[in-house]
Amino acid sequence: MTQARNFVEGLLKPAGIGLQGDRSIDIRVHDERLFDRVLRAGSLGFGESYMDAWWDCGVLDEMLTRVFHAKIDQAVARNPSVWLAAIRARLFNLGSTTRAFEVGEKHYDIGNDLYEAMLDSRMVYTCGYWKNASNLEEAQEAKLDLVCKKIGL
Repeated sequence: MTQARNFVEGLLKPAGIGLQGDRSIDIRVHDERLFDRVLRAGSLGFGESYMDAWWDCGVLDEMLTRVFHAKIDQAVARNPSVWLAAIRARLFNLGSTTRAFEVGEKHYDIGNDLYEAMLDSRMVYTCGYWKNASNLEEAQEAKLDLVCKKIGL
C-alpha cells in the first residue's frame, strides 16, 4: 500500500468507512490515483474522482453523512502531517497541459444536444436570477439584465 492510500484509509476509519469492503458504506476503489488526488486536492479531488468513476459506494449519501459527522475536514485542518502530504502531492503533481485539454474535450466538446436540453433558448451557461422569475427563460433574462445594470449598460 502507498503512503497516500494509508493516509486516506486512516482518515476514513473514524467514520467507520473502509476501502474495498463488503458493506454498502465502504468505498470501492477503481483507480489507485484516487489517493494522491485526495492529498493534492482534498474534498474537491475526492468529488471529482467520484465523477471520473475512480471509486464508488453503495450508499453515497450515508457514506458522506458519516464523513461529515466524523468531522474529517477538521481533523485534516489540525494535522501538520496532512499539510506536508498535501505539499508533497502538489510538488509531484502528475497533471499537465495536455491532460487539461483532454479533460476539456471530454467534458465540453460533446455537441449542443445536452446544452439545448438544459439551458435557456440563448444557451446561457450561468446561474439564473430567480427573485421574480417563474421559469428558466425568465431567470436567465433577469440575470443578463442584472449584469448589464451592474456594468452600466
